[in-house]
Amino acid sequence: MTLEAFGVRYGRAVAAASAGPPGESPLNRAACDVLEMAAAYHADGCTFFSGGDPVNALASFAYGLGWLDAGLALGLVRCGAEPPSPDEIGAAVPAALADHLSEKTHRYERMLAEAAVSVEIAPDPASPLHRAAEECIAAAGRGLAGGRARLRENDSPGALARFSYGYGWLDAGVRAGLLRVTRRRDLFTV
Repeated sequence: MTLEAFGVRYGRAVAAASAGPPGESPLNRAACDVLEMAAAYHADGCTFFSGGDPVNALASFAYGLGWLDAGLALGLVRCGAEPPSPDEIGAAVPAALADHLSEKTHRYERMLAEAAVSVEIAPDPASPLHRAAEECIAAAGRGLAGGRARLRENDSPGALARFSYGYGWLDAGVRAGLLRVTRRRDLFTV
């Protein structure tokens, strides 16, 4: 799927998403944060895409999708449209932007790797939320491993998509209170 088509499909999913928990509850606030971030990064991606910057558009769409998918998996968000998979992003990046793509991809790899070791699970192991926190960490780990695999295949757009997507999951877990930041707070949107 082209980056433009991916952005359209992701935008439809964001537009069809709503908070699951009832209003005024703490979980509703977490759901609203997820929806706000998913929408903001869709808008950013569209702005970057229309401005001729597919690298930042790709990173924005994938990061926002990570937030949305985390919200869906955690039961914070309902969605009436199927969001795309980060594996469906087929970003064609012009050769003139190869250095920009390489720099951003490697920077996001380093940031995600550092962020992943800068958090710990917040809920007690006996809490059902402990498993949700584990899933956020696992999704970030899959993003990091998948991105590194794509780098070995010389697929920088695919790598950037996976790093950004995994980072979205990690940030959503922190914002929802499932993960506690133990160092490098500057790497998170809290």
